[in-house]
Amino acid sequence: MELEDINTIAVLGAGNMGHGIAEVAAIAGYDVNMRDIKDEFVQNGYESIEWSLGKLAESDQLSQEEADAALDRVTPLVDMEEACGNADVVIEAVPEKMEIKKDVYEELEEVAPDRAIFATNTSSLSITELAGVTERPERFCGMHFFNPPVRMQLVEVISGAETDEETLEVIEDLAEDFGKSPVRVHKDSPGFIVNRILVPLMNEACWLVHENEATIAEVDSTTKYGMGLPMGSFELGDQVGNDVSYHVLDYLHEVLGDAYEPCPLLEEKVENEELGKKTGKGFYDYEDGEGAKIPTDEQSELVEKRLIASMANEAAKLIGGDVAPPESIDEATQLGAGFPDGPVKVVDEFGLGNALETLEEAHEKSGHERYEPADYLRERAEEIGSFYEPDADDEAGVEFDTIRVEYPGEMVGHVVIDRPHRMNTISDDLLEELSEAIDLLEDDDEVRAILLTGEGEKAFSAGADVQSMAAGGADPLGGVELSKKGQEVFGKLEASELPVVAGIDGYCLGGGMELATCADIRVASERSEFGQPELNLGLIPGWGGTQRLANVIGEGPAKEIILTAERYEATEMERFDFVKEVVNNDELEDAAFDLAADLAGGPPIATKYTKRAMLAGRHDTDAGLEYEAAAFGQLMATDDLMEGITAFMGDSEPEFEGK
Repeated sequence: MELEDINTIAVLGAGNMGHGIAEVAAIAGYDVNMRDIKDEFVQNGYESIEWSLGKLAESDQLSQEEADAALDRVTPLVDMEEACGNADVVIEAVPEKMEIKKDVYEELEEVAPDRAIFATNTSSLSITELAGVTERPERFCGMHFFNPPVRMQLVEVISGAETDEETLEVIEDLAEDFGKSPVRVHKDSPGFIVNRILVPLMNEACWLVHENEATIAEVDSTTKYGMGLPMGSFELGDQVGNDVSYHVLDYLHEVLGDAYEPCPLLEEKVENEELGKKTGKGFYDYEDGEGAKIPTDEQSELVEKRLIASMANEAAKLIGGDVAPPESIDEATQLGAGFPDGPVKVVDEFGLGNALETLEEAHEKSGHERYEPADYLRERAEEIGSFYEPDADDEAGVEFDTIRVEYPGEMVGHVVIDRPHRMNTISDDLLEELSEAIDLLEDDDEVRAILLTGEGEKAFSAGADVQSMAAGGADPLGGVELSKKGQEVFGKLEASELPVVAGIDGYCLGGGMELATCADIRVASERSEFGQPELNLGLIPGWGGTQRLANVIGEGPAKEIILTAERYEATEMERFDFVKEVVNNDELEDAAFDLAADLAGGPPIATKYTKRAMLAGRHDTDAGLEYEAAAFGQLMATDDLMEGITAFMGDSEPEFEGK
């Protein structure tokens, strides 16, 4: 079977995950039969899809016509044969209990066509064991979505012991057609990737508090503000549901042994039905409306070491067991859990030797099996000290984590904002790396123009990384420092002696728009959206936006954009003269590169002097004119001038050498 052979998808289960998966499939254009055991269940799921599609239409993520068409493609059903008798793919999303799922597959096998692929949305149960109750283990795999499926990008595609490669490839293609990012899990291992990293991490947080080595405040302050994770460990547990974490751990404990013993503190929360947000109380109290109040200044070195060591041990088991390579672990955890950096990168920066030492010390102290270091961790710590191979540097010998520097030819240096899992938002680390990249390209004699883009199709940059900003707390001095740092780096880009082109695809908001404003020329795709939404947050643009935008498009339009805090389509920004050209979505990359290459072919000395003169005269015309005259005089004595005149007279293209 190939992707084009798939027309009808059956989704078993109409709960939160089931109706979310059905909605995603319907939006992608597939006919969807959504089945549950009672009519009231399936009708509730259908109404949830209708509500969600309405919200997507309200926020202009879909047109009303697209939303209506998607809803028309969903058929709510109770009868198994009617739902699955003509299905090409069946995605099962029933409750996370092995016996329930097995019963469903036994019934399903009797009515589904032989060609159909079965895909389970299980978050941790054995794919191989579930496939064993069917007559098609080669056409059975895991397709694990994350909640809510409409918003979350990740889909883990998991192989069972007998799954065909063709099946896995088709399901990966299907996930991509849904607009998701599939990550392959090569071996059927409990918890797969994300839960195998995340759930033991949350369990370790509980053990630290249970054994009086830290407080809840210290753990969450460390994870959220020290390590920069999206939520504190206990905050995340309450969000996911403490019962969900407990059931995954209980399964891991049953299959893998005492290293995954659920902490008594977590067990107590589940027994008391303090499951988190959904019950109004968990590790935090949500009934009073306050929820998780996490201090910004109670980080603990011990907590950070233990949690990183826990991630190191789990990563070692996944990599050493051929479940997933480092790149897949990092991608999955960033997409599925919102980690700003992948856990393997975090562990490598911490040092495998340090992680091993932390585990050994804790094991000697407590004797608990969760601290027993994995063999692969010992091996890598002794061999090279990292999970990634040490030759992962880029061409120029400089390693970046939040950006990429590429050299596509034609004297263009290409800077890619490489945080697609965070909508290419701008963090403190990214500011530092962007500054390094500007220096790198300006020092390279083979580079004469800079092209700036964002990774992926979702966003050029959706603005500042709010999480990294929150780590500074409410300190006004910290805010001043953050503003000045962004102003300095963005100003450096604007003042670069090289012409800068921004190729904008997707969201260009807040700090991302301030960054684009620093480019000399901007090209955008049709789907791009622009805006300075800071006033909606009670802020102002803080990285030069209040000054540069008015210089580019005039004070009136700049005030409109900043004071209304509204979103603007690419064509509107073209009318404002912020964007030089709006092109088809699939033409953006080529159009931006061609423009950068064209500028790179110009006279470098004259280009440099032109940019300097325009900056000098921005607020002082006399100073600009004075610089212009001096530069004009110097250019009269350059070889480039003679090259330009000769080419003009001979009706040929000049080849400027910057002399």
